[in-house]
Amino acid sequence: MGISVILPFDEKKERAAEGGQVISCHTIEAWNEQLQKGNDSNKLIVVDFTASWYVDELNQVSQDWAVESMPTFIFLKEGKIVDKVVGAKKEELQQNIEKHVAASAVSAS
Repeated sequence: MGISVILPFDEKKERAAEGGQVISCHTIEAWNEQLQKGNDSNKLIVVDFTASWYVDELNQVSQDWAVESMPTFIFLKEGKIVDKVVGAKKEELQQNIEKHVAASAVSAS
């Protein structure tokens, strides 16, 4: 199981490639560090749980976040799940990113 963390999203930009940094986590320590950075940013982060490779140590992380199939994308804000997309659904991912980035921009105003 692989985990990529996209953090943080810039409320002024809508695409991950423009507004965030993609970081692959291969250990629980790396996961915890990136999750904490995302939580501290108070911005939207997206976690991508994938099965492109297998790291047994990260199995517990997927269980902790109730990931049952892959890919699963979990949207987090301040450490709380604000949305979830199961499956490779590009349009749904884009819509959720736009929705949460817009909501963050409104609440920051």
